[in-house]
Amino acid sequence: MTRETTTKAYVVGVGMTRFEKPETRDWQYWDMVREAGTAALADAGVPYALVEQAAVGYCFQASTAGQRAVYELGLTGIPVYNLNNNCATGSTALMTARQFVEGGIADCVLALGFEKMSRGSLGGGSGAGDFATSPVARHYGIMAAGHGFEASPPTAQIFGNAAREHMERYGTTEVQLAAVGAKNHQHSANNPYAQFQDVYTVDEILAAKPVHRPLTRLQCSPTSDGAAAALVVSERFVDEHGLRGRAVELAAQAMTTDTEESFASGSCIDAVGRPMSRAAARQVYARSGLGIEDVDVIELHDCFSINELLTYEALGMCEEGASGKLVESGATTYGGRWVVNPSGGLISKGHPLGATGLAQTAELVWQLRGEAGARQVTGARVGLAHNIGLGGAAVVTLLRRA
Repeated sequence: MTRETTTKAYVVGVGMTRFEKPETRDWQYWDMVREAGTAALADAGVPYALVEQAAVGYCFQASTAGQRAVYELGLTGIPVYNLNNNCATGSTALMTARQFVEGGIADCVLALGFEKMSRGSLGGGSGAGDFATSPVARHYGIMAAGHGFEASPPTAQIFGNAAREHMERYGTTEVQLAAVGAKNHQHSANNPYAQFQDVYTVDEILAAKPVHRPLTRLQCSPTSDGAAAALVVSERFVDEHGLRGRAVELAAQAMTTDTEESFASGSCIDAVGRPMSRAAARQVYARSGLGIEDVDVIELHDCFSINELLTYEALGMCEEGASGKLVESGATTYGGRWVVNPSGGLISKGHPLGATGLAQTAELVWQLRGEAGARQVTGARVGLAHNIGLGGAAVVTLLRRA
């Protein structure tokens, strides 16, 4: 059952750090949050004293790390909520803030996400030990039953096996998968916040170090350090503080988790979240009255190149199985029907788990305000963010220029 809300929620300020390779920069997670949070408040022109609640997302720090981080912005005694939803943590913080505002609980809420990570590939899930007790054990069980278990990083392995299934089922090619990486690396060349700004050809991406066939290193998101923030406020707050010129409406948002469909087929395509993403997209379209045809710019969860293709299908950008041809056609870059991941996406911008969803929000807010510089999508009015975490959670958000 869903409830019609009467209070609209708006993002009026965003900020983020540059995403960095772990151990490159001498900083702690609270330093990251101070930088990103201060930037978001300055972007809105709102002092921290007016913030009534804070929703803070992260995966790799101890309980109440959110307080330790937020205290860098001020010691006002506000409630701080610590959130962990695997790779969807940042968008979960945004959703929490939005619900507080739409529910009339608060007029001004700060959503924050951060991560300080270790070098090397992720294991089977944040905080996961052996797979028997891991929160993603069921997902990896599906993979093992259909593909066995190889000596490659587990997350790359389950997505790589989803790619193999897609190739076998629909005729998707390695060149099409590599085209995702080439596009997103090309986009990140214009993003000063991106971990990588190097440009690669499809051939160079195909020739890069293999991670789990058919995925090469340049088709996989790296571990990253960084933080991002968004200030979410009510319509009353917007009007009282003269923020219409800064405001971007959170037109609709939905979170879904796994259902029987995720596991019944025995397919890695379903286990990594395409059904969750499809369900979340349908919910936001229904709630907003907007469709994918109304969207101009998209930031989606390209943790691996195959997931960008799966998400095209889940969002209704093409028929099931046609996503390889869609990216190959140029429809998802500048000059095409949509611009997908103008920031460079997770593959090139980086992927500090707790910050990713809010970094997507920051990019879309800049795009919808016309403030994205060399990355600007001409005339962008509606943006869509898609953030997913194994275990599982999928969050889809529609943003509209107020």
